[in-house]
Amino acid sequence: MNEKIYKVVGGAGALNIAFGIIAIVVGITTGVLLIISGGRLLASRKHVIF
Repeated sequence: MNEKIYKVVGGAGALNIAFGIIAIVVGITTGVLLIISGGRLLASRKHVIF
């Protein structure tokens, strides 16, 4: 019984680490894309005429 609990806890820990790494990568990628698109918007604002 203890071995089964040990394996389940180990698997859950590994899964949490994997999801954490994925969340960090997605967050950094999203941030970079937002910065790039914001820069493009700021660069093209001088061409907008109201």
